Amino acid sequence: MEHNTGGNTGGTARHTEVIDVHLLLRRGDTLLLSRRRNTGYADGLLHAPSGHVEDGEDVRQAVIREAAEEIGLVLRPADLRVALVMQHRGPAGAPRVGWFFEAWLDADREPVNAEPDKCSELAWYPLGALPDGPGQMVAYCRAGIEAYLAGERFVLHWHEPDDPVDHDPSRPDRVVPLPAT
Repeated sequence: MEHNTGGNTGGTARHTEVIDVHLLLRRGDTLLLSRRRNTGYADGLLHAPSGHVEDGEDVRQAVIREAAEEIGLVLRPADLRVALVMQHRGPAGAPRVGWFFEAWLDADREPVNAEPDKCSELAWYPLGALPDGPGQMVAYCRAGIEAYLAGERFVLHWHEPDDPVDHDPSRPDRVVPLPAT
């Protein structure tokens, strides 16, 4: 984590989190997930289409760009709803803020794997039967989906150093819902 005192004379480091976006693309009671490949992080695990916010972008512009780049869909701002905001710290200790957006897809539009070098497959999964167990899904993505389905809108997901990157239901639940007004 970069430390920036930014004029803080007390010397306390400020957070400088990466901001990422996640697309919860729905078709009825199913959700689109992609299997990561050749990314250097969580390869082989399922995750929602996602990516980092680039310099000069807002979070909505970023999720629209990522949808086009990863799954070949042109989304409009009016297609998106904020589903969840999560502050997350991975097992390696680097914090980030994830914005999860919901969009619905009609049956006449089909996503495509537009980045086969980074994604080995796209598939629709029933919301009530998401892949479970070690080696299936990225833990913080799974935690975000579960919080979204539970109606939460703001959560913390703070891994401990020995936590795995993949979702393991036998491990402690690290999600802490934050109340909203």
